[in-house]
Amino acid sequence: MKNMKKIVCLLMVTFLFQTVANAQKSPFKDGEKLVFTASYKMSGFLTDLAQVTMETSEVKTSSNNLYHFKCRASTFRKYDFFFKIRDVYESYVSKSSLVPALYKRDIHEGSYKKKMKYVYNHKKKIIKSQQTKRRADGTDWVVNKSFGFSNGAMDVISTLYNVRNLPIENAATGDSKVFKIIFDKEETAVTLKFAGKESINVAALGQKECYKLKIITSGDFLKAATIWVTADANKIPVKVEFTIPIGSGMLQLTEASGLAN
Repeated sequence: MKNMKKIVCLLMVTFLFQTVANAQKSPFKDGEKLVFTASYKMSGFLTDLAQVTMETSEVKTSSNNLYHFKCRASTFRKYDFFFKIRDVYESYVSKSSLVPALYKRDIHEGSYKKKMKYVYNHKKKIIKSQQTKRRADGTDWVVNKSFGFSNGAMDVISTLYNVRNLPIENAATGDSKVFKIIFDKEETAVTLKFAGKESINVAALGQKECYKLKIITSGDFLKAATIWVTADANKIPVKVEFTIPIGSGMLQLTEASGLAN
């Protein structure tokens, strides 16, 4: 079960390293929906275990226009007996700058339940966090804590969409960029390396020319990972392959609607 949690977390995090559209066109808009199938190699064969859905909507407040990014990960019901996952990740960011204002995480993995909320103060570079865990007796344990963060560091989902919004069309093979991701109140540096272009067949889109991106981390858990992102104005992640000490897996786009371009 512990390893299954790591696998699903990895599939979520790998989304973070998508590259991006040109500065004149936004790669996403209100109503975009992407659906992926997550697979893991079991007994020598890739087995479809879960579905990941990513959705974009707009939210208006009295002072701001925001994007609401929502990512859900759920195991298929036939595997719930083995390890049931119902995770939700959400970020609210400025529509104009993509600077995050609020992040929420609600995870249900087996018998483990946890909620996390970040409220950003960019002027002071402080995040006010609230963590809620479910005890064995069914009661909740709430911990409020403030912590600092460095320039450019963001939560998982905010990072994802900010990376999609960066230009890469002029990148040369071998070029790389380091991203800082805040997860469980800690910052992690991850390097994304451009490995050229490749044409692949995508179930949801047909044959697509893609940017091929390598993920490099300093940790021991992720041994290798590669992402294919459409080389067009939408910069959609269509395929992820990864290898970890206990095996390997894949993430593939199966549905895409409400695209910006």
